[in-house]
Amino acid sequence: MNQAIKESVIAPESLVSECLNNEEACEARFEQRSIPVSPLRQQISLELHNRPSPKVGIPTCVSHLAIRVNLEQRQREYQHLSAFCHRYSVNPPCIDAGCFFQDFGGFELRWERHLEFSTYSFIRKGQGMQLFDGYSTERVPQDWFDELVGELICAINLTFSKDELSEREIYQAFEGQQVIGSLVADGRARVYSSFRLHSDGFSRTIIQSEQLNSYQAGRLIQRTLEIETYQMLALLSLPIARELSPKVSQMESELVALNQQMANLSQHDDSEMLDKLSNLAGQTEQLIADISYRFSATNAYYALVCARLEQLKEQDITGVERINEFVTRRLNPGIRTCQALTQRLEDLTRRIARASSLLRTRVDLSIEQQNQQLLHAINQRGKIQLRLQQMVEGVSVAAMAYYLMGLLEYILSALNANGYQFNKLMFKGVAVPVFLFFAWWLLRFAMGYIRKEPERPL
Repeated sequence: MNQAIKESVIAPESLVSECLNNEEACEARFEQRSIPVSPLRQQISLELHNRPSPKVGIPTCVSHLAIRVNLEQRQREYQHLSAFCHRYSVNPPCIDAGCFFQDFGGFELRWERHLEFSTYSFIRKGQGMQLFDGYSTERVPQDWFDELVGELICAINLTFSKDELSEREIYQAFEGQQVIGSLVADGRARVYSSFRLHSDGFSRTIIQSEQLNSYQAGRLIQRTLEIETYQMLALLSLPIARELSPKVSQMESELVALNQQMANLSQHDDSEMLDKLSNLAGQTEQLIADISYRFSATNAYYALVCARLEQLKEQDITGVERINEFVTRRLNPGIRTCQALTQRLEDLTRRIARASSLLRTRVDLSIEQQNQQLLHAINQRGKIQLRLQQMVEGVSVAAMAYYLMGLLEYILSALNANGYQFNKLMFKGVAVPVFLFFAWWLLRFAMGYIRKEPERPL
């Protein structure tokens, strides 16, 4: 059994080493041919081998923990795992490793780092028949668990045995809870679970098969653990959706009230209404920004759960509800609640945008009407100014003629004084229309010159 576990540990490392050697050889050949090599080529190539399935012997038991870890806690998590490895004289993983598995003597630890959580799977050989009387973590120091970085989101105890169990044994193993189960792997294995937390704080899963090899058993264990882990992670959005649903309903009611008020508002209230709509739009966008990552992750985890359930290739066990039916029936309402809230927020955003657009159109029309009124007033003012200008021009003609008559008076008086005799009154009477015409012509000439060349000085 030890040899089997060692093979499961050593084989992937040798595979990675071989891949690295092949990559280096390929890169060397490419360099000789002067072909640029992408710096991501090796990383992408090894990504397919990042989390290989474990090879486990039967019987065995697994204690699986899923821990939520944020970016600030990643360094502490690595230091904590490294300290655990040093305690058992085991080489720790690389700081940027995504998966690590090693034999620690009495148990094997498999650690995987995901985007927002990490998993610890403690595998112990030959412990499949105890049916949860013993745990794979019994030899792990308690102080290490006490200092574990992050928040526990999922804990599963899984036992894998060859011998078929009676209904009574299964019932007792699950502490009288409802048992969910299926024939999987084309009928070569049985999987039982309750999907509930038991008295030890763990959920429980039993797998029974004597037809699977170590690789197939490891794949089945991995899929079974991932189903419950991703199911828990997918439902993290449900409490958020339930908490935000009343707030979204309030915002929807507020928008309905604002739309009703828009029909009865006077023009001077439009700016106030725009402020309210802008405030409501800001609140909606803030909500969407706050939940976007969490709800997108929910959809991704839900897709993974469905994919893993499909890979089980289930068949019915008489008298037991199938795992796929149970999980989808219980999980779908929660997922749809989250999706419905997301859809409501998107619809609310569109409705706010539509209301804002209508109100802005109304404001623009109001401004256009005001501009038209202003232009009309300017036109009226221009007409009045033109009339006044014409009146002033008439007065100016009379004034110029009057001053010319005064100049003529001086000239005629000077001529009379020098002995010239003529009818002064008649001469002045004839000069009046002449001077009026001359003043009118001179004023018209000046105005025409100014209109043609307004920038040119007179």
